[in-house]
Amino acid sequence: MITASGEPEGIFLFIPPLYEVILSALCLAAIGFVIAKYVVPTYLRTLDERAEKIEGGIRRAEEAEAQIAEERSRSATELEAARAEAGKARDEAREDAKAIVADARRQAAAEAERILDAAHAQIAADTKAAEIALRADVGTLATQLAERIVGEALKDEALASRVVDRFLDELAAAPTGGGKP
Repeated sequence: MITASGEPEGIFLFIPPLYEVILSALCLAAIGFVIAKYVVPTYLRTLDERAEKIEGGIRRAEEAEAQIAEERSRSATELEAARAEAGKARDEAREDAKAIVADARRQAAAEAERILDAAHAQIAADTKAAEIALRADVGTLATQLAERIVGEALKDEALASRVVDRFLDELAAAPTGGGKP
């Protein structure tokens, strides 16, 4: 109710006059229109752009994770293959080393056999040369001894040679144990 002074009383104290309500509604509608027409679309566009950036970043991160997992898998496979190849190369090297050692031993044995054969041949040649030299010396000594015993010089070289050869043959045939035939 409105009093004579024009002031509202009671509950009407809280209800604004009709012209203020209409004016406030028009201002609110104008502000709402401006916000709905200009502010909200810009805000929504910014939110959409940010959402796209975030989703793109998530997508790129997932792709990067997938690539990293693939690279890890590939590098693990390559590492395993490299280890297997290194083991194979190591085994081949061991086999080659064994073959080289066996070949070197064969060559060393053949060389030792050759040296031994050469030594035997040299010993046989030296023995033969010593025997020939010894025969000549013994023949000379035997001739000198025979000359002293007989008292005369053996002038016939052929005869002296036959006597010496016969004497040496008897010496060679005699046992070497006691010195007596």
